[in-house]
This record gives sequence, C-alpha cells and structure tokens, in this order.
Amino acid sequence: MSGPGAGYEFPAQEVSWLKRDVLLFANSVGATADELHFLYELHPNFAVFPTYPIILSFKLTDSEVTDFYARQKANAVPGVPKFDPKRSVDGQRKLTVLKPLPPTSAGKQFELRNKVIGVYDKGKAGSVMETEQTLVDKSTGEIYTKIVSSGFFVGQGNWGGPKGPSTPNYPPPEGRKPDATHDVQTTPETPLLYRLNGDYNPLHATPEPGQQMGFGGTIIHGLFSWNSAAHAILEAFGGSNPNNFREFQTRFASPVRPGDRLTTEMWRVGDATDGFEEIRFVTKNDKGKVVLSNGRALIKIVKSGSKL
Repeated sequence: MSGPGAGYEFPAQEVSWLKRDVLLFANSVGATADELHFLYELHPNFAVFPTYPIILSFKLTDSEVTDFYARQKANAVPGVPKFDPKRSVDGQRKLTVLKPLPPTSAGKQFELRNKVIGVYDKGKAGSVMETEQTLVDKSTGEIYTKIVSSGFFVGQGNWGGPKGPSTPNYPPPEGRKPDATHDVQTTPETPLLYRLNGDYNPLHATPEPGQQMGFGGTIIHGLFSWNSAAHAILEAFGGSNPNNFREFQTRFASPVRPGDRLTTEMWRVGDATDGFEEIRFVTKNDKGKVVLSNGRALIKIVKSGSKL
C-alpha cells in the first residue's frame, strides 16, 4: 500500500446486538411475513439477515439514540486533511460474509477493526476515503465479515492528494431482459424507521442538512437502498436463505427521496465460484434514474419459490 493515510488503523470498536435489533433490521429493509426466519425469534431457523453487520459501525454497543455528528469525530488520519463529516455521503460498499452472525452477541465479545486503504483527491468535487472493516470475535480472532467502503467528502478536495485508482465496473448484460425485478415503495416514514437501527444521521430525518448539501431536503439512507436491494436478490435467487449469500456490493449513484418507488433489476451471469453464482443488478427510481449502480452479488441459486 502507498499514498497518504494508506494502512492507517483506527482504534478497534466494541459492538453488540440483541435479537430485537436483528428483528428490527429485517423489518426495516423489507423482509416479509413469509420470511419468518428473519422476523420471528422463535422460528426454528431464526437467523440474522446477512447484511446486518453494515449497521454496526453506527450502532456500536448502544441501544439508545446517539448524537450522529458527535460520533463522527474520528481520529485524524496522518498525511490527509481533517474532513468535515457533516458534509459526507456514502460512495460504494462491498460486504463479504465469511461466517453467519449469531442472533445475539451475548456471551461473546465482538469488535470492528478498521483500516485505511487509501485517501483520494477528486478536486473541487471532494475527496474519497476507502477503508476495510472486519467484524471479529475478539476472543478467537475469527473474522465474520469484511466490508470495503468508500466515503465521499463533498467539496473537500484540492489538497494535492492522489486521484486514486479506477474501480472495476459490473454493468448488466446488454440486450437482455432482467431475470427478476423487485419493487419497493418508499414513504416519508421509511428513513424514520431505518434510522432506528442506529444510523441517526439528521440528513435522513429533517430537511435542513439536505438543503445545505444541495439535495433539496431529506433523503433516504443510501444503506436502506443498499440493504433492500440485497433483500430483493436473496429472495429472488437464494430462497431467502442467509447461507446462500456470500458477497454484495454496489455504488451509490444518486440520492433517494422519501416517496420514491425503487425498482431493482437483476441478471444471472453465471461464473459460479464454490457454488455461488454472480448476479448483476441496478436499482432505479420511478423516474428511471439510477440510484444504485455497479451492482454485483454472489448467491447460491435455489429453485424458484423455494424458501428456507
């Protein structure tokens, strides 16, 4: 690794969750009553929805509401400017599941270990910080998930840093209709429910921050769209079985506003690895604008209609 900040390790953070946390998460990202294994704690196959670890960096060990802006005051990264977290948005996230989470962290000690991959200067538009986060059982060192994220700091560029490498693209197949589609109708309450998972960014609850950032008002968490697309893909191809979910990534292409109808289009493209097949996808709003691009997942395919 090279470049400003590359390899810097943030202090480890303890995280924890209860069964009620994973029930709330599954409800908030679109799990339905025919997926009771995500929604009912006494189901014989009760399981954590596989993308749940994405929320833990916001929640940490808290069960109460937290001050989002105060929590974003991270340690300075050597060699790069101190960015203003109040003017930041998600760029892209990739999650790899190595081991499913237990329904509760009780009896174990979990922590997030986060390091910088690189910090890139995109000029007037802003700067990108790419990080790799692992969810680790502290007592054994066993890794449960890896998350590679890029955060975009709006208007905070031109500091002389490297522009950064180009990222791989995963466009959908040309000239082919989707193998599956899934619609989600958001409402003004959608971000107000999702934020209860622990992501209390005021940008998603009140219009003033979004107006200041040029979004025109309140926008829905990018990670709501990210997680709801993951749910759509696992339901469509993996029988809603969390064991059939290996990897998921997408780029946040444009903001989603409360009331938007989101359509995720999905294509099977083969290239199976260890029984997991590559799925490409894109999510658009009801005006046809792409809100999630560069979508790729690795899913173990099951027969249509088969559920856990």
